[in-house]
Order: sequence, then structure tokens, then C-alpha cells
Amino acid sequence: MLNVIIAIVIVILLTIGLVWVIDKFVPKKLKPVLNIALWLLIIFLGYKTYMSVYGEIQFNQLKEKRYALVIEKLKDIRDAELAHRTVTGQFTDSFDGLIKFVENGKFTITQRRTETVKDEALSRSFGVDMFKEIVVIDTLGFVSVKDSLFKNSDRYKTMMDVPVGEPGTKFTLKAGKLDDIPVFEASVEKAKLLFDQDKNLVDKENQVISVDGVNGPTLKVGSMDEVNTNGNWPKNYSKEQ
Repeated sequence: MLNVIIAIVIVILLTIGLVWVIDKFVPKKLKPVLNIALWLLIIFLGYKTYMSVYGEIQFNQLKEKRYALVIEKLKDIRDAELAHRTVTGQFTDSFDGLIKFVENGKFTITQRRTETVKDEALSRSFGVDMFKEIVVIDTLGFVSVKDSLFKNSDRYKTMMDVPVGEPGTKFTLKAGKLDDIPVFEASVEKAKLLFDQDKNLVDKENQVISVDGVNGPTLKVGSMDEVNTNGNWPKNYSKEQ
């Protein structure tokens, strides 16, 4: 992008130089035609330079709006997956299974308390009553996963659908274990989110490596390569990670 702008600016400067040369050395009869043609070229190149800059600004604005909508979906998927792991001990790679879990799953509400009891072994050893403290976990009840995460909303039923970009795009959902620790990853390719944009700008976006950008060719939450349930977006794209 920068190289293109520099090239256009150089051409404009050369064209202005040509106008000066023509004014000095070309016969008067030809000057008006050549001057008009060259000034038209300068205006055209100036317009192209402006549109190159403005086009990238528009691209970035649209990209940020689309990413923000997708991030909200990814956060819903992460919340559902974390609830699934809390209840079942593992993540799932099935959206159908995740939706059924949200609809039917329940969190167990517990309470931890300490209780003093007689230590039989020590009592026998010392011939006197000895006591110890133990932790007791009481089950107080159960609460619906759906009510806890989504309240009165049924948006969880369309968690797999990417809300913007190429029509019909679905998130890719993976799950497994890394060193016996459950992991998951939900992702979508940037190219599908920006399918209707300038290919050069999309290619440039896929190669982003920046603290204030979404690095890599996908927008995702979780990871299959490390124990991580965060999203790969910076804070400026979302109020919370």
C-alpha cells in the first residue's frame, strides 16, 4: 500500500516537471493541449492516491465492526464450553452436543465448611480423645446452565453461525487434551469475514503481527496448541477478553 502511494506521488511530481518542461520548450500551439492532458493526469493520480488511503481506512472500519460481532459469538461459545468442562470434566467439539448441554445441563451449587471430628487413629495411639478438622462439601441444589449463561435469550441455538461475512459460514470447533489437560478452540478464517473486500487488503490483514491487531489468519478463542481459553483479539476489539 505504502509503495503504491509513493509510486503515485513520484509520478505526480514527474508529471509536474513535464508541465514545466513543456512550458519552457514546446511550441506555443501544442502547449494548451499538452498542459490540459498532463493536468488531467495529475488530477487522476491524485484521486487514485486519495482513494488508496481512504479505501484502507474504510476497510479497517468495516473490519473492526465485523470482528466485534464475531467476538461476541466466540465469547458465548467459550462460556458454554467452560460450563461444559465444569459439569462434565471435558470440552466438546460438537455444536449440537453443546447446545443440548446448555438446554439440559445443570450446575451443582455447593458449600464448603469445616467440621471437627474425633481422630480415631490418634485417639488409640495416645489413649485419649484426639480431634481433627475436616472439610465437608454440602450440595445445596442445582441451577440451569441456560439460565446462568443466557437467561431469557436463545442465541445459544445459533452459536455455530458466523454472524457476518460470507453467507453460510460456520465456526470451526475442536476439542481434545494437551498433556491430559482438556483444551478447545473455536475459530473462523478472516478471509471469510472479509470475503467481499479488496484481496490485497485481506492478504495484508492475514499477515498482521501487532499488539493492537488480531494476529494470524483466523479470529479464534481457545487453543489446541496450549492451555489457553482466551481470544486472540486485543482489548480494543472487545470490552473484556
